[in-house]
Amino acid sequence: MAGDAARTLISLELPGPRLAGQEDLLTPAALAFLVDLHRAFEPERQARLAARRQRQARYDAGELPDFRADTRALRDGDWTVAPLPQALLDRRVEITGPVDPKMVINALNSGASCYMADFEDSTCPTWENLLTGQRALRKAVAGSLDWMAPDGSRHYVLDPASKTVLIVRPRGWHLDEKHVLVDGQRLGGSLFDLGLFAFHNASALQAKDRGPYFYLPKLQCMEEAALWERVLAFIEARLGLPAGAMKVTVLIETLPAVFEMHEILHALRGRIAGLNCGRWDYIFSYLKTFRKHRDRVLPERGQVGMTQPFLKAYSELLIQTCHRRGAHAMGGMAAQIPIAGDPIANEEALARVRADKLREANAGHDGTWVAHPALIPIARAVFDQKMPGPHQQAVRREDVVVDRDTLIRPCLGTITRQGFDNNVEVCVRYLAAWLDGQGCVPIHWLMEDAATAEIGRAQLWQWLHMPDNGGGHLQLDDGTPVDFSLFDRALLALPSKLADRMKLPGGTRINEAIALLDQLTHAGELADFLTLPAYERLG
Repeated sequence: MAGDAARTLISLELPGPRLAGQEDLLTPAALAFLVDLHRAFEPERQARLAARRQRQARYDAGELPDFRADTRALRDGDWTVAPLPQALLDRRVEITGPVDPKMVINALNSGASCYMADFEDSTCPTWENLLTGQRALRKAVAGSLDWMAPDGSRHYVLDPASKTVLIVRPRGWHLDEKHVLVDGQRLGGSLFDLGLFAFHNASALQAKDRGPYFYLPKLQCMEEAALWERVLAFIEARLGLPAGAMKVTVLIETLPAVFEMHEILHALRGRIAGLNCGRWDYIFSYLKTFRKHRDRVLPERGQVGMTQPFLKAYSELLIQTCHRRGAHAMGGMAAQIPIAGDPIANEEALARVRADKLREANAGHDGTWVAHPALIPIARAVFDQKMPGPHQQAVRREDVVVDRDTLIRPCLGTITRQGFDNNVEVCVRYLAAWLDGQGCVPIHWLMEDAATAEIGRAQLWQWLHMPDNGGGHLQLDDGTPVDFSLFDRALLALPSKLADRMKLPGGTRINEAIALLDQLTHAGELADFLTLPAYERLG
C-alpha cells in the first residue's frame, strides 16, 4: 500500500513557492488524491476545451447558437431533478466574495442564507491566496476560524450560531493550476480547488447535512456538465460519501449554455439544486461569441442592463426551465456597493439595488446575490415581501415564450467617450490589482471582478476590430471614429488621471497593466480570457 502511494507521487511536482504550513493541506494522501483526479479526468477536460475552440470557430465563421436538435426529446420529456436538501430549500439571499479569512468570517456571520466562497472571478489565484483560502474554509467548517487585523485593531471570530450555508465555487474548466504538475502537466484549477476542499471537508459537512455544496462556473454544454457528474461521483466513491451527497448549482453565464439548460439539469439531475443567472459573465460571453459579428455589437456596458430584451429573455427562460424541473432559479449580482460620504449618491445606488432585486423577485427567482453585507437587508426585505415561502417553484412562468432569435438579438444603444474611457480605466485598474494579488476591487462604487472587467476588455477589442469585417469604423455618439488612435490616446492619458495611483489597489502595477491591455487590445484575435495571459505574470 505504501509503495503504491509512493509510485503515485513520483510524477507530482510543486514548482511554486513553498509556504509555511502548506504541508497541513498538501499531505501525501491529499496529493495522491489530486494525482488520481488528474489522471482520471484530464484527457476529457482537454477534449471539452478543444470542443469549445471548435464551437467558437464555427461562430466566428457565421454560425449562430441554437437549441440542439439531437436533444429535443429530452427537452420535451417529463422529468425532474432530485429533491433539494433542507439546507438548500431557502436561498433568498446569497453573499459572494473571495476566500480570505476576513471575508469568510464576515460572510458566514452576515445573516445571508448562503455564502458562495469564490475561488474563481473574485480571487486572484496566487499560490498564497489559494492555500490561505483553503485553510480558512477548512477552519470555518471546523468552527475554529478567527483572524486578527494586521495592526491588531480588530479580532474577527466566526459566530458559532451562524446558519449561513457554505457553497464553494472552484475555477472553471479552462483554468490551470501552474503550481501543481502531474506527469509534467498542469493540474486543472477546477480539480485542485474542488478536489482539495472536498478531500479535507466533505465528510465533516456531510455529517452536518451541509453537503458539501458547490457552484460550477463557465459551463457551455451538457457534455461539460456530464464531466462534472463523473468527477463528483468519483470523489464521492473515493471519500465514502453517499451517491448524490455533493450538490451543485450551475451558473448559466455563457451564451451557448442558455440553449442547453434542460440538458445541463438532466446531466446532473441526481445532484443539481438549481441554475444561476451569472449576468456579467453572460454579457461577456455574448461579446466573445459574436466578436466577429458586426450586426451584434453591443453598446457600452452601462446601457446593457437586465431589462434589455435579450437579457430579460435569458433570465425568464432560466426561471421557466428550472421550475419545470424542480430546481431553484437564482438571480444574479447587482454591482453597486454602498457609497461612503455621500448620502444622496448612496441612496441612489441602494435604490438601483432595490429595483434590481424587485425585478428578480417579481419575475419568479428563488433568491439573489449581493456582494456586500450592507445590501443583505435590502435584498431580504424585497424577497420576504414577494416570497413568503422558501422558494417560488410554483411560479411556472408558462407565459414565457422565447426563441433563438430573441436570445441573441442585440440591444440598441451608443458608445460615448465617457463609456469608452471608463472601459479603459476599469480594465487597467482591475488588471493592476489582479496582478498584485486582488481578485475583486471597488472602482467608482462598483464591485469589479474578472467578469465585469472582461466586459470592458472584450468590448474594446470588438469595437476596435470591427473595420476588419468591412463597413468602416464604429463611431462614438459624437461622431468620433472608434479607432486605435482613440484607444492609444485614452491609454496615454490614463496615468495623469490616476495621479494618486499609489493609493489604488495594485498601484505599483499600473504600467504593467497598461502594457498588457495594450497588447491584448491590439492583438489580431480576442484572447479567450483576460486571466489566461495575466496568470503567467503572477509570481
